[in-house]
Amino acid sequence: MKPVALITGGSRGIGLGIAKSMINAGYRVAINGVRPENQVKKLLAELIIPTSEVIYCQGNIAESEDRSKIISEVKEHFGRLNVLVNNAGVAPKERNDILEATEESYDRVLDINLKGPYFLTQLVARWMIEQKKINLKDTFSIINISSVSATFASVNRGDYCISKAGMTMLTKLWAVRLGEYDIPVYEIQPGIIRTDMTAGVAEKYDKLIGEGLTLEKRWGDPKDLGKTVTALATGMIPYATGQVINTDGGMTIQFL
Repeated sequence: MKPVALITGGSRGIGLGIAKSMINAGYRVAINGVRPENQVKKLLAELIIPTSEVIYCQGNIAESEDRSKIISEVKEHFGRLNVLVNNAGVAPKERNDILEATEESYDRVLDINLKGPYFLTQLVARWMIEQKKINLKDTFSIINISSVSATFASVNRGDYCISKAGMTMLTKLWAVRLGEYDIPVYEIQPGIIRTDMTAGVAEKYDKLIGEGLTLEKRWGDPKDLGKTVTALATGMIPYATGQVINTDGGMTIQFL
């Protein structure tokens, strides 16, 4: 039976790139997003290939009821889940200096980017442990999509940086807790990826990349993240639970 992957925020940007890669690798895929299903029907139709099976699970992972609904829909349709990709995330609506930051923005960003993945992982981990007890040969993994902002301090979006730094500890915590069940947990820290989230700062980063911000002198593409996630999910990077993979074109390397 083909394995199943749930990808949060999978209907656009990095998440969509991951979904396409996982489908091509033979996974059945549940895509989560906040938009109503009628707004993503065309997109879902484009993802379908003769050997694929794709469903859409609408919901906001920041909300407890929505998280439970998403998992219930995956259980009802597929009856199993092998890979959780915690990808959903938002940037602050306004980039404000931390001297002017608002609690409203902080709560929104932290709820979606950190609280949501933390408790969604809890639900999924419990289910994966149940599945593992039934069939020890089944493989499972949890893959968290973070950001180089986990280590790069940007004072005009402090809430975002804090949420991504928290994702790093989330990864370590769940790797420790699930180690006894042979369920690896990974973190991927993307660099400058060309998506709708970065469209507003494209001119800025075009210039910085040209000046040497990244060792590979190009923008990252959602396809790059899709390949990395698929490699982890299919066991091509074994013996590495709890580790961070920087998919950033060499952006985080310090050199003279």
